[in-house]
Amino acid sequence: MAFSFQNLSKDIQLSLKEMGFKEPTPIQKEAIPIAMEGRDLVGQAQTGTGKTAAFGIPIIEKLNRTKGVKALILVPTRELAVQVSEELSSIARRRKLGIYPIYGGVSIGRQISLLKKGRCNVVVGTPGRIKDLIDRKVLDLSEVEVVVLDEADQMLDMGFIEDIEYILKKTPVERQTMLFSATLPDEIKKLISRYLKSSYKTVKVGKSLITPKVNQKILFVKSDDRLKALTKLLKENKNETTIVFVKTRRDAAELENRLQEKGINAKAIHGNLTQRQRENVMNAFRKGRIRVLVATDVAARGIDVKDVGMVINYELPENPEIYVHRIGRTGRAGREGVAISLVTDNEKNRMYRIKGLNRVKKEKFKGITVEELKKEISKTRVKPVYAKMAKELLNDEKSPAEVVGYLLEKLLS
Repeated sequence: MAFSFQNLSKDIQLSLKEMGFKEPTPIQKEAIPIAMEGRDLVGQAQTGTGKTAAFGIPIIEKLNRTKGVKALILVPTRELAVQVSEELSSIARRRKLGIYPIYGGVSIGRQISLLKKGRCNVVVGTPGRIKDLIDRKVLDLSEVEVVVLDEADQMLDMGFIEDIEYILKKTPVERQTMLFSATLPDEIKKLISRYLKSSYKTVKVGKSLITPKVNQKILFVKSDDRLKALTKLLKENKNETTIVFVKTRRDAAELENRLQEKGINAKAIHGNLTQRQRENVMNAFRKGRIRVLVATDVAARGIDVKDVGMVINYELPENPEIYVHRIGRTGRAGREGVAISLVTDNEKNRMYRIKGLNRVKKEKFKGITVEELKKEISKTRVKPVYAKMAKELLNDEKSPAEVVGYLLEKLLS
């Protein structure tokens, strides 16, 4: 019999209805019945396919009025810990369960107090902080019934594999283990063979990890024109919620400043920000107060914003799997998305290592045309103070062409 939400307890059905769930997604249809049987599971699905509910619903269905930590969900980032715990709490709103995010970057004292009071039944945490709490003998995992490894490949990229293995060894051997990952590199396959029961089931959603709703494009640029091309794209798509990916924290901070200088309301999220700063930026981005988010790959892990219309790779990633994660931020929740990669001549070899990009539409950045500038000027109301300055400049010894040329050089550099 095909799975539907009608197979669940009435209280959970009601919670899902209030959350806007109508029909199970493909990953939910496949994974939930297997998880409900208590079997180990490997789910290969990208972000935005509904996998949180795919493992969250079976966990909540099983737990009610319990004591101690019964379920552990490991995630790569603090943002994802908060998002997953919030979704599970919404599913469990009619059940007396303590579901809490546990992550670093905030006071450990409050988390220790919470665990000591025995109020936590489902822990959603990052590996580093979870290991720390185990070492402090505050977090007891001896009664855990279910472990979920969410975004396993991202945890691998962040160097968490040793912590994950340490944590798994602190849980009962007979536990149920579910692993979800967009990709399955060799290290993740080794993890599966070591820690999942041999009878585990695999669920893979879609032949391609890149959703067909993402319209991918390549824009060839000269190195010196990269910022000009980005600025033009953002101004042409100023109403789109956009994530711009860069490689380093320094790149993110610098690009935020350069874009703001050009009148684009952009904010960066990277590892040098405090937790409060990160949360403020993300809240502003989710609520649409910021349209452009500049992010490093590490900082972006765990970002779950359903309305991202466009992703721009300011530089191509070295790893093809990171490309999949990046563009998976758009084309979600049934809407179409755009992924544009700015590629210089020395990045072409990297481009062809990314499966499928050789078939993607390619264009060459032609720079800013006079007609485009005329159009932009016609829509702009010049402030009186600038109009006055312009008159003074034109009355100077320099010719009007030289004055305009100088300003264009500053504007377009």
